[in-house]
Amino acid sequence: MIALYREGTSPLHRAPAGAKVLVFMIVALAITLSAENPFTVPVAAALAIIGYLAAGLGLGTLLAQISVVRWVIVIMLVTQLIFLPPLAAATNTGRVLAVIVLAALITLTTRIPALLDATEHALGPLRRFGVDPARVGLLLGMTITTIPVIMGIATRIRDAQRARGVPVRPATFVVPLLILSLKHSDELADALAARGID
Repeated sequence: MIALYREGTSPLHRAPAGAKVLVFMIVALAITLSAENPFTVPVAAALAIIGYLAAGLGLGTLLAQISVVRWVIVIMLVTQLIFLPPLAAATNTGRVLAVIVLAALITLTTRIPALLDATEHALGPLRRFGVDPARVGLLLGMTITTIPVIMGIATRIRDAQRARGVPVRPATFVVPLLILSLKHSDELADALAARGID
């Protein structure tokens, strides 16, 4: 889940957006490719803790980011436990969680326009292959801004169900979330079409 920018003057806040994204991509790739190494998760966890402390965000913010995706992590862990040994399932889930909180660290310390500009600049050389960097940047921007909206919808559904005494179960939660998310996407598509954006 993508967090929103928080003001700060730390070295991470001042670092160029492109450099931060590049480092994140390298770290995420290293975490992904070192699946067999049992030390991957502890090292990634230590890196995340150091990053949040260096950014002046504190461990409370790190725990808040983990809390936001707790159900995603639980579902992922339970699903993998069906097919994998417990240690392998826990390791895979820990790797994914590490990548998520590190990605959140990037968005917490980088303004969205700077991220979009860095993306468009990095994709510039691909114009000769038919890639439209501005369109990709728009897609990324919509993704970043839509995720908090979906999270807000999920919170409203959960609160409404609790107020009515409805137990929060996957079946009673996912369906209204899916319907309202699709409605939001239709409204977003209509808004883009009204502005002449295909």
